[in-house]
Amino acid sequence: MTSPSPTRVCFQLQVHPELLDEYIERHSPVWPDMLAEIAASGRRNYSLFLAEGGLLIGYYEVDDDAAAQEYLAASPVAARWEAEMGRFFVGLAGRPDQAATPLTEVFNLHDQLVASATGSDDESDDAS
Repeated sequence: MTSPSPTRVCFQLQVHPELLDEYIERHSPVWPDMLAEIAASGRRNYSLFLAEGGLLIGYYEVDDDAAAQEYLAASPVAARWEAEMGRFFVGLAGRPDQAATPLTEVFNLHDQLVASATGSDDESDDAS
């Protein structure tokens, strides 16, 4: 029996441009107890990408995103981290980990390769 695919979550935030250097410093490295809380929440393969001008894109995988969010919302460590991080973001109401704008996934190579191998969504069927 195969396990269900993890949920892929991508989000965006906007970092104040004048705080970019400090934001990067704060993540080099992240507090060890915060890293442990992220892992304990079930999030994995978590990355942040920062574009020029402060556009921040985050990505992680999780089996149960609602449970991970609940875990982190109840974590005193995450509450302290998010309270310190909140000032870095433009137009944010609430904790950054709970107020980020989720993005819609429109393509995933693995999923399409699996679908192609099983014959679903076969483009050649449409051509006839």
